[in-house]
Amino acid sequence: MQITTKAIVISSLKYGDTSLIVKCYTEEAGLKSYLLKGVLKSKKGKLKVAYFQPLSQLILEANHKNKGTLESIREVKTAYAYKTVHTDIKKGAIAMFLSEMLNVSIVEEEVNQSLFEYLEMAFQWLDAHDQVANFHMLFLLNLTRYLGFYPDTNDAELPAFSLLDGAFTSSAFELHTISDKNLTLFKRLLGTTFDALNATRFSSTDRQQLLTILIEYFELHLQGFRKPRSLAVLNEVFN
Repeated sequence: MQITTKAIVISSLKYGDTSLIVKCYTEEAGLKSYLLKGVLKSKKGKLKVAYFQPLSQLILEANHKNKGTLESIREVKTAYAYKTVHTDIKKGAIAMFLSEMLNVSIVEEEVNQSLFEYLEMAFQWLDAHDQVANFHMLFLLNLTRYLGFYPDTNDAELPAFSLLDGAFTSSAFELHTISDKNLTLFKRLLGTTFDALNATRFSSTDRQQLLTILIEYFELHLQGFRKPRSLAVLNEVFN
């Protein structure tokens, strides 16, 4: 069936010498993968490689067979034109890292309107703001809300947080539990919003520690999770 939908590019993978497999999170059909035949050699076709950079926001006219196979795209246009995400070094590193995180985090194919709207809003915020060193951490923390394991903030006065249970606990010495300074950092992130990020100060060491905690949190709650290869690049850019 033919469908017109907004879509956010999650990943692009070269297929053979001339083609791409592009994974997108779509507003109307959830997670979809498309085979773009010959797109790497075609100069005259409607589908240009430049459309399919990580996190690009598109409008697709696509054919969906919905049989678990690769779908096809008839036409594409930009839904939101980024001004800085793909040209600013720091934002580019964030985009690469988050596209990898989304690639291993979003596995359910169902439509999730609120998740789509969150991705759309968050990446437009990233594009429009200059101070973004903490963006990816808050983005990941908020993402857990849509993936089903957002931290339970009841009992926040307890001295530790169990990454395994996703809840505050009085047992500070159990495996996968954070306390003391790590807990303070985590609670500071837990209590902020994108618009208040500028006022939330983290040193580069704090940032690396928080990111380590967040990645462990994802690892514990998502089956088959793999650490992103771009993490080293991200840490280097923000050091």
